Amino acid sequence: MSLDIPGGLALVRQRLGEDRHLAVLVTTRPGRDEPWVAVVNAAVIDHPASGEPIVAFVARTGAKLANLRRQPYATIVARAGWEWVAVAGTADLSGPDDPNPALEPDAQRLLLRRIYQAAGGHHPDLDAYDKAMLDERRCAVLIHPDRIWSNPTGSDHLEPEDTP
Repeated sequence: MSLDIPGGLALVRQRLGEDRHLAVLVTTRPGRDEPWVAVVNAAVIDHPASGEPIVAFVARTGAKLANLRRQPYATIVARAGWEWVAVAGTADLSGPDDPNPALEPDAQRLLLRRIYQAAGGHHPDLDAYDKAMLDERRCAVLIHPDRIWSNPTGSDHLEPEDTP
């Protein structure tokens, strides 16, 4: 069922909180008409420049970023038990190899911290965290939702061992 953006993002926030902020990321593989899938730690935060609510995660160099640089559109699926919610939208990238013109360099550094903390992360030394993020060329991925959908809340599903 389709959801409005504000209600859908509230459900995304709830589902992420119920499953340690883990979500499935779906992008498109280059030269193929098939999905590329990964698990990420995600959170709903306000966009650092526009203030609009978005879904965000931190990515390292690899297929996720290569796919998003080529085609900046992604779907995130958050689940808790059998209940799930999906968000699809365009993706902004913000990192050392993908400077965001709307953000100063220090704001980009703080954005990585903000996403990490919103997705349940805790680090005893945030300066060391910042250095590791820069050394690893980590990038903030900010998904602007243009479509949110879900299965109905309270959907009943049988576990495999319960089936006849």
